[in-house]
Amino acid sequence: MALPLVAILCGSPADGAHAEQIADAARGFGCEAVIRIASAHRTPEHALAVLQSFEAAAAERPVVVVTVAGRSNALSGFADPQISVPVIACPPPSDTHATVDVWSSLRMPAGVAPVVVLEPVNAAIAAAKMIGLVDPAVRDAVRAYQSKARQRVLDGDAAAQL
Repeated sequence: MALPLVAILCGSPADGAHAEQIADAARGFGCEAVIRIASAHRTPEHALAVLQSFEAAAAERPVVVVTVAGRSNALSGFADPQISVPVIACPPPSDTHATVDVWSSLRMPAGVAPVVVLEPVNAAIAAAKMIGLVDPAVRDAVRAYQSKARQRVLDGDAAAQL
């Protein structure tokens, strides 16, 4: 059986570094990660074809789509109602500001429900938790990650008391 898939759909090549962070973290949970580029504004037909390929892959294995698009983040709202697999919006910070236009990711019409996670690693964790509902190996990888994170805090506390 193929590995579960975290499919990352970027709105432009400029989103590549943000997408790579998500992909690297997803691979750490035992998922395959692919990055594709398609714009809801500039190439909607291409975006739809890519989304349909993700939907088709879900017939064979668990799939979660993470959209990475800045500014208006139309890609997340475009993607979610076109496919039945979960969509996580993880917009990158603006090139000109260290902020994200969160409202464009949160304000969706009725029936359009992408989850919004701003940090790339956290988007991968959310995707892995969704996949972990049906894949015990991914669920165990999430648990191991969480255990290590807790231990880092405990180790830090112990070191601070020396």
